[in-house]
Amino acid sequence: MNYPDPLFDAAGVVAFVFLLTAAAAVLGRYLARLFFHDAPPAFVRRLEKPVCTLLGVDPDTEETWRGYARDLLVFNGIGIAFLFVLLLVQGVLPLNPAGAPGMAPDLALNTAISFVTNTNWQAYAGENAASYLSQTAGFTVQHFLSAGTGLAVAVALVRGLSRRESDRIGTFWMDLVRAVLGLLLPLAFVAALLLASQGVIQNLDPYVTTPSGQTIPMGPVASQEAIKVLGTNGGGFFGANSAHPYENPTPLSNLAEVFLLLLVPAAVPFMFGEAVGDRRQGNLLYGVMIALFLGAFAFLYAAELAGNPLLAGTQGFPMEGKEVRFGLGGTALFATATTATSCGAVDAMFDSFTPLGGLVPFALILFGEVAHGGVGSGFCTMIAFVVVAVFIAGLMIGRTPEYLGKKIGVLEMEMAVAVALTPGVLVLVLSAVALAVPAGTAAALNPGPHGLSEIVYAFASMANNNGSAFAGLDAGVLFYTLAGSLAMAVGRFVPIVATLALAGALAGRKAVPPSFGTLPTHTLPFAAWLVLVILVVGALTFFPIFAMGPIAEHLLMAGGA
Repeated sequence: MNYPDPLFDAAGVVAFVFLLTAAAAVLGRYLARLFFHDAPPAFVRRLEKPVCTLLGVDPDTEETWRGYARDLLVFNGIGIAFLFVLLLVQGVLPLNPAGAPGMAPDLALNTAISFVTNTNWQAYAGENAASYLSQTAGFTVQHFLSAGTGLAVAVALVRGLSRRESDRIGTFWMDLVRAVLGLLLPLAFVAALLLASQGVIQNLDPYVTTPSGQTIPMGPVASQEAIKVLGTNGGGFFGANSAHPYENPTPLSNLAEVFLLLLVPAAVPFMFGEAVGDRRQGNLLYGVMIALFLGAFAFLYAAELAGNPLLAGTQGFPMEGKEVRFGLGGTALFATATTATSCGAVDAMFDSFTPLGGLVPFALILFGEVAHGGVGSGFCTMIAFVVVAVFIAGLMIGRTPEYLGKKIGVLEMEMAVAVALTPGVLVLVLSAVALAVPAGTAAALNPGPHGLSEIVYAFASMANNNGSAFAGLDAGVLFYTLAGSLAMAVGRFVPIVATLALAGALAGRKAVPPSFGTLPTHTLPFAAWLVLVILVVGALTFFPIFAMGPIAEHLLMAGGA
């Protein structure tokens, strides 16, 4: 097999980034109209009125951060309960052509929490374990609602940054309704048509059995696939996820899926710039995200292109676990995008990457998924790092830290740290427990550094609400379904509550006029400082894991072990 053309792939990625940036800038301005300028399109106003009436919501009444958090937690709790019951009893419900039985209680709980928290961790194969009813009324609905929840939290945080001396940050119900009706549903409809045009199936037919006895799954895939990537959800209709030809059949569909999963997270910084009245602030955050994204892509591409040095001259770049129709460029772009966001969909198996290639998705998740992060959640984590960066810089120059004309106090710093570090603490604690008990180590199918990577990656993916996996781990055993449920719930809702508390604290601050010593947060030096803070915090927290896992595996491979 011939090596791919790195120059061709690099040119393609540059063109892709330009297209993404242009689309994200336009969408960001639309989001600012939708949420901040009270100028949603007419169709959104017509649709939201009956929904607000049904929910009993007054669109003109706003909430404190505590009220916003209460409504969000109650709504998501109801979603978990509904999906849990649906999965338990799906075996006796209609739209179940494969005869999928009800899930075991621990797996049903794990799956329900997974989809409601936007993680979409799947310890099962969807075509065998979930009915059409569960896939549509359960998973697809939560694809919309979990993404809408994440975007609503980001909108509330931006309100906190833009308002002065206020104790109100909006209404959760209105933000959720506008996120779903004004953004996700229209875009998902168009995306589903695009994917269907490429061959993604959409039907309610029974499974097909060939004369040779092979069973070919069917199902309403295109409608779920569209919001799966658009909402950075990642839960696939099939066990192979976006590597399956019925989910992602062509190079064009692969590129479209990458574009869709990056689009909304990339638009949020532009929305932020419009909302605070300073586009430079949003442009800087977007630039930092793109810089981290391109650096990760280049490292992953180079690592996979180099392959195994012991096999030099005997084969091209390693194709195990990759789809020929996507090639190295499409595979590396998808892998980078799905872990730079919280999507977790895959078009290749990370377990088959080279050790240094596998290090990239590992690091992107553990460093907070800030380039560009999930729908809303990535922006919130980035703002948390901005607060940390501003606070440290203020201490270094002997000034009270400020951001957007607001002083950063102890409460703001505590909440920012909670947002940035809660998933990491979960990963370290739960991984340590898994490595200390037989139930945790017995589920790992590989020994040595690779087995360590599989265990830690699983908790990293769940705690950061990503959902991708290194494979090689029996995640369906009781220990991992219960520990994973804890990781996903705490990793989702503790940072959300901390983000809303941060929004409330910032909304109540007075505006401080800039002075000679004010740190400018729209310049290249601050961008470089922010990147440094993100990398240093991640490295200090997780370098021992990287050293004992992927790096040790690479050294063993290079040494012939």
